[in-house]
Amino acid sequence: MRRLLPEPAAAGVDPYEVYGDLPRLRLGMVMSADGSVTDAEGWTDGLGGDADFRVFRTLRALTDAILVGAGTVRTGRLGPARLRSDLRARRGGPPAPIVVVSRSLDLDWTLPLFTEAETPTVVVTTRNARAGVPDYLQVVAEGDDDVDLPAAVRVLREELGYEHLLCEGGPSLATALIKASLVDELCLNIAPTLVGGSRHTRLLEGLGAEVPLEPSALYLDEGVLFVRYRLRV
Repeated sequence: MRRLLPEPAAAGVDPYEVYGDLPRLRLGMVMSADGSVTDAEGWTDGLGGDADFRVFRTLRALTDAILVGAGTVRTGRLGPARLRSDLRARRGGPPAPIVVVSRSLDLDWTLPLFTEAETPTVVVTTRNARAGVPDYLQVVAEGDDDVDLPAAVRVLREELGYEHLLCEGGPSLATALIKASLVDELCLNIAPTLVGGSRHTRLLEGLGAEVPLEPSALYLDEGVLFVRYRLRV
């Protein structure tokens, strides 16, 4: 990986080191050059290739907990977080838990994400819905009919000890976190490909207002541009 900003580095940089200055909540997403966050199969796998996966795994290894939306879980393609041996050694412990944010709890509780995770999955939902979560899962219930994200994030930090959070989407959860002024950094990985068409999912959904961004770093690896933005909200 080459660093282009804040100043070009003469040699390659280590993603684990350059992403190691952890914000309180980091949003990490990959998209095509024309703004799609899904590939031709409706997933992200075909966008960034090996370079994107290296950073994806690094961000997971660095964080305390990984936030995902219910829509991502319902695809059935999200498994428990795992760590390669080298990243496990650098982290010094087991993988971060996946934290599923869901208002409706329309979820398949038999998925490996809920039954086979080395670090047990956590569910964030509403107080009215919490009874629908199996007893073997830890629940954070904030808000009556809608999830109170600021309150839930506060519980994750202050009561569960997950100080540094990583959100991997999808777009609805990412948008809600930005609207609630909870996101400190956007890590946007721009793949060197055009997807085209109108059926592909975009980065955010219904943001409703402009959010100023301040570029803080830029890296390049195998044609993928890794842009880090601070959010000024």
